[in-house]
Amino acid sequence: MQEKENISRILEETKDSITKDDPSKLKELSNQTINTASRTHDPDNIAIAVIVYSIGKILERKEYREYPGWREFHKSLISCIDHSINAINKNNEDDLRVHLELIRKKINKLSGNLKIYIQDVFRKASINKASKIYEHGISMEKTAKLLGISLWELANYSGQTNVSNVPLGKTYDVKSRIKLVMEMFS
Repeated sequence: MQEKENISRILEETKDSITKDDPSKLKELSNQTINTASRTHDPDNIAIAVIVYSIGKILERKEYREYPGWREFHKSLISCIDHSINAINKNNEDDLRVHLELIRKKINKLSGNLKIYIQDVFRKASINKASKIYEHGISMEKTAKLLGISLWELANYSGQTNVSNVPLGKTYDVKSRIKLVMEMFS
């Protein structure tokens, strides 16, 4: 895992945002993590970005708090985040990965529509975050592999969001380029 201090901060702020019921802050934290993940290609950063984004999407849906299993899910989510923070502070990457995976497994213990909704959120979050990594210049194939989604899913999503149209850099007209070259050689 890379940038442990940053991940620890992200998880601390994630926990705080969950307790304050602030889904927009969670999306912001996820985007911060995706920037790191794009630079480092670190699977732990990617997993955290997807989890944080997913939690934000889940908290947006207030009606799901009335479903059976919500309180247990919420409580176990906070607990897993606490354990993840402790694992980072102890430099125990294996324990961190166990607790990140535990968050995903908690979903499988949910019942009915809440389980289906949250599983769907995690899948879509993976695709969304893959698209963001792809925007940062990582190849589509590598991005899909890092997030465990199909190339088809990523290509389909990226095509809908105009990721391919994101400008990569500033371009100059012909006169400006000639002027720049003239200045370089004078």
